[in-house]
Amino acid sequence: MNDNLIPVRAWIDLVLLAILWGGSFLAIREALDEIGFLSSVAHRVLWASIVLWVLVAVRRLVVPRSLRVWSAFFVMGCLNNVIPFSLMAWGQLSIESGLTAILNSATAVWAVLVAALFLADERLTMRRVIGVLIGFLGVSTAIGLQDLASLELRSLAQLAVIGGTISYAFAGCWARAQLPEQPPLIAAAGMLTCSTLVMLPLSWAVEGPLELDLGPSTWAAIAYYALAGTAVAYVLYYRILAAAGAGNLLLVTLMIPPIAIVLGSWARDETLASGAYLGFAILGAGLLVLDGRIGNAVTKSKFR
Repeated sequence: MNDNLIPVRAWIDLVLLAILWGGSFLAIREALDEIGFLSSVAHRVLWASIVLWVLVAVRRLVVPRSLRVWSAFFVMGCLNNVIPFSLMAWGQLSIESGLTAILNSATAVWAVLVAALFLADERLTMRRVIGVLIGFLGVSTAIGLQDLASLELRSLAQLAVIGGTISYAFAGCWARAQLPEQPPLIAAAGMLTCSTLVMLPLSWAVEGPLELDLGPSTWAAIAYYALAGTAVAYVLYYRILAAAGAGNLLLVTLMIPPIAIVLGSWARDETLASGAYLGFAILGAGLLVLDGRIGNAVTKSKFR
């Protein structure tokens, strides 16, 4: 199967996944108006894990009992949920939803570097090096390197989001090395359960007991980003991965920021500096180089 040929069903899933994840940035920001950033993460992983375990029960999947597997789930939960969700939620208190989504796109760039460091079969080719360099140029343009020198709250928030993307990159590497044989639904449910065991006491210690007496708009936001943007999104993610491959799945990274930018502008009157849009364009080019589409297109046109 040609990796660049995407089935129609997978295209529909890609668009739906981009909408779900793009909308999550706005939903999280709406919830942060009433609850703390750690509580927002606790709500997210708690309700999403419950939904996924219901799906596991309905499909009658075998739940692993090995301590090794659950230890791997725990590390995965910290790397893929606890750390990045918390850093990005804190970051969103000071920067726009759209900018958070743009910086989140750098996950794929970091993933290439982390994989090259820890996985023997993921060496850095010239194409990947070029893609990474272009990606970093895009990130630095979106952030504005001149703003980082002051290390103000907004700059720290952007660095926190970048820290979250680095954690995502390590999570991908960990999953490939430690959880290759686990069914995706089991892996996601186990990971989120371990994340819940971390986030409930952590949010309680820092922000107090998890609040349930919340306004309707806050509950709507939590329901969206926990159920649709996390539980349902994980199911879609793995379905696309199986149908279209990891390369095509990278396309969703490019589709999320425009959705988050439009929703943030519409719902919260957010505006981004021109540098953010330019940075996203450069970062998008870097991601396409990493994916191989630009190189393949040039090669085909050259020898046609």
